[in-house]
Amino acid sequence: MKVLFAAPARLWDAWAPALRAACPEMALCRDGDPAGFDALIYAPGYPEGGAALDFSPFTRARVVQSLWAGVERIVTNPTLTQPLCRMVDPGLAQGMAEYCTGWALRAHLGMDRYAQDGVWRNAVTPPLASARRVTVLGMGELGRAVAAALAGLGFRVTGWSHSGRAVPGIEVLAGPDLPRALARAEILICLLPDTPQTRDLLDAERLALLPAGATIINAGRGTLIDETALLAALDSGHIAHAVLDVFRQEPLPPDHPFWSHPRVTVTPHVSAETRPESAAAVAAENLRRAMRGAPLLYRVDRARGY
Repeated sequence: MKVLFAAPARLWDAWAPALRAACPEMALCRDGDPAGFDALIYAPGYPEGGAALDFSPFTRARVVQSLWAGVERIVTNPTLTQPLCRMVDPGLAQGMAEYCTGWALRAHLGMDRYAQDGVWRNAVTPPLASARRVTVLGMGELGRAVAAALAGLGFRVTGWSHSGRAVPGIEVLAGPDLPRALARAEILICLLPDTPQTRDLLDAERLALLPAGATIINAGRGTLIDETALLAALDSGHIAHAVLDVFRQEPLPPDHPFWSHPRVTVTPHVSAETRPESAAAVAAENLRRAMRGAPLLYRVDRARGY
């Protein structure tokens, strides 16, 4: 099969060897006649220069396999008629679970109290994890991995999704129960995709539903939270801290108030990097499925946007 690596040039050296090893029957190319390709492996930023990719000439392509979990930059492309699959792989899920668990433990244990400033403070004993309530918004592959990791440490985990689809061992609330899910969230972890339904989901009214002193960890999309409302909630102390890994504009502009806010931690979109060594096998499996007409893994529902 002939496959176009439709991704920024900087990714080629890392991805090409892993993809070829996972799928040796594939001829992986960086360019060529669009009508000659059986599939595309795609990442945002291609073609370089800012113009959206025109998928119309790829008349033979049976699948467009994204390298990233987020597909909001491509799913609305009107020229895209080929099946689109987002990336979900074990390394991505493990990385997200590690990121969210680490920052949740930091908030739970109050680690920031112990700055090395020469002051011996009276000990403040945190509750055990079994007394701490965590809510995970978004119960897809990544949300389930995060919820399982936190539940394994003993946290009282509630999940929320629009559908409320059951997850073994986790109580999952459905769409109308969002207020109840937020009211439980001493630590709130946001892992929802960017869709018209999720944009500004956490506005001033919903942020006010969180328990006083809650911590927010946003590793989903920057559009999930109304930034003005979040800053007001942080200023008032209703939200104790926000760990933000995703933003409406990336890189985050140097003059953005998040950088200097004492209750905000900024991380540079590192919560769940797609790693070639684990993701290449998923891409290879989908290419093989596409060639034999089998059901595809993680196929995007265009109506839902993910």
